[in-house]
Parts: sequence; structure tokens; C-alpha cells
Amino acid sequence: MLVEKIEHKWIAAFVRTFTLCKVQPGEVVTLLAETQSRRVNVELARLALESMGAKVFEITLTSPPLTAPAPVRSTGASDAIGQLGPVVAALARADMVVDCTVEGLLHAPELPAILKGADGHMPRLLMVSNEHPEILERTVPDPALEGVVRSAMKKLRGAQQMHVTSAAGTDLRIHLKQAVVGGVWGFCTKPGMVSHWPGGLALAFPAAGSVQGTLVMAPGDVNLTFKSYLRDKIQLTIENDSVTRIDGTGVDVDMMRGYWKAWEEAEGHRAAYAVSHVGFGLNPAARWDSMAFYDKRDCNGTELRAFAGNFLYSTGANEVAGRHTLGHFDLPMRHCTIRLDDTVVVEAGQVVSAALA
Repeated sequence: MLVEKIEHKWIAAFVRTFTLCKVQPGEVVTLLAETQSRRVNVELARLALESMGAKVFEITLTSPPLTAPAPVRSTGASDAIGQLGPVVAALARADMVVDCTVEGLLHAPELPAILKGADGHMPRLLMVSNEHPEILERTVPDPALEGVVRSAMKKLRGAQQMHVTSAAGTDLRIHLKQAVVGGVWGFCTKPGMVSHWPGGLALAFPAAGSVQGTLVMAPGDVNLTFKSYLRDKIQLTIENDSVTRIDGTGVDVDMMRGYWKAWEEAEGHRAAYAVSHVGFGLNPAARWDSMAFYDKRDCNGTELRAFAGNFLYSTGANEVAGRHTLGHFDLPMRHCTIRLDDTVVVEAGQVVSAALA
């Protein structure tokens, strides 16, 4: 297990990232944390920001009681704020928010009000993923990622369909006509902008009724909710957005079935089985094999969402489709081919750079 302490090299990594975020002397920056936050990242962020001349204040909230039927992991939908008006108001008045909550505010219900701003301020928000600082050090954003991700987002917005295939048997079609497209390159520079570190992926939230086909996960593909590499083959049949059949044998498929079933029984509906978002990783510095080097407590897995050439299929909440649930799977897959209409952007797990030029 790696030690969590203040290291100069990690302060320097935070400075490099905040420099890309164009933090200026005198800017008001809020550090948002909770009692279960990885404290070393909060302190590294504070020291880095203060060294850059920013005016820093911290809000630390009590991590709320558990209300879910199963552990909730890596949803990007922190419930730490709990709709507390004074907290939202304070965050809205900052020039920048550095989000060090455990789950992050990417899909938190308070985010729109925070980004709306107040008193002449409209903050930008950087979510520092709940990773050990060594992971953040390895994945300090590359400025060149912005252009690559923006190009991929443009391709997604202009496409009518995403078609995903693989030698393992995946054959999945996603209609994109009414999808909401997003992308992250690891830093934020403008008011109202949101990003997360590590970054480097483009994705789409499909409208209701947009996803049909077969998704086959092979050994070595990743279940980030469980922070594990699959040992077994799992075949998912997807009809009208939702997983309707789960085929396979072994521990991996049993655990997925059990987790989905827990949400179905607790919530009284099957939104946890439905697609949340789809996308592909574009960050050559992110590594598929990185979880093998870290204890589970040291790794949140955001890096594996971004490794170049992965197809990311996620189930759970999707506001575009009107679905809400805390049950969530992030499933980065290797060796897939991704077509946007007739253009191949990822071929057998390799990004086709010419297609994104």
C-alpha cells in the first residue's frame, strides 16, 4: 500500500493541472470536501493553489448516512451537499470550485445551481477524482487532449448512429440523433465549465429507446463499480435500452446479476439495467492495466474510463432519457471497433487518429 502524505512532486502535479485551468493570483477558489474525502488530495490542492496566489477557502461536509441497498461506487453523483442552500450559494460565488468529494459533483443535483453563479461570479469546476496522488501525478492533463476530445465530440454530435462490434461478439447499435454529447480533457478554463482529472474521453447520453443489440464482455474487460478485471465472458442482451438477459457462468456474472437485482428490488423499477452513457477513451497516458498496481482503497478507476481506445458502456441514471437510479456500472471494454455512421474512430481497440483530425 502506498503512503498518503504531502510530497513536493505531488504539489507540483497539482500546480501543473491548476495552471492548465488558468488559475490566477487573487482568484477565489473553493475546496469542497467531505469527512470521507481523501484528505491528502485536499491538502495538496490547497498548498498548490496558495502557491499560485489564489484565495482559498474550504467547505467540508459530513459524509451522509447510507440509504442505498448496496454499496454505491463511482457514480459521479455525490449526495454530500444534500441541497444545503448556504453551501450551494458559497460555491456559486467562487471563481473556481475544486471538487474533492468522494463521488464527485459531475451528476449531482446541485451542480446546475452552482454553475449558474452569483454576484458576478460563474465558477468553473474541476473534480479531482478520489485517487491516490501517484495516479494523479501520472495522469496530469496534456494540453493536446483538448483538441482530440473536442474533435471526437464534434464527430459524435454529427453522427446519426454509433455501431460497436468486437471479435468477442459485441454487436451494438446506438442512435445518437437526440443524444447529449460531452467530453472531458482533464482541465477547465472558462466560467461554467466542468472537467475531471484524470480525463480524456468523449461520450454521449442517448435518448430513450436508442440502444439495441448484444454486448459481450471478455476476460480482461473491466467492471469499475467492482474495481475488477473480468475473468469470465459475459453476454448482455440489450433491448430498448435495457439489459434483458445476462448470459454466462462464473463469479463475475453472478456478482453483476446480484448487484442489478438489489437495485431492482429496492427501487421497484429496472432503471439500473438501462444505458446511462456510451463513449470512448482518448488518453494515451491512461493505462488499462493500472488497477493491477494499486490496492482498491488507492484507486477510484477514473483512469480506466479514459485509456485510449476503450469502449465505455455504462448503465444507470440518464437524465436525457428520464431515468434516475443510484445503481451504476461503468464497463470499459478492450478490442472493440466503434463506427460513427460510416467512419471508424476506434478499430479493434486502437484510436484512428486520422478519423479525429
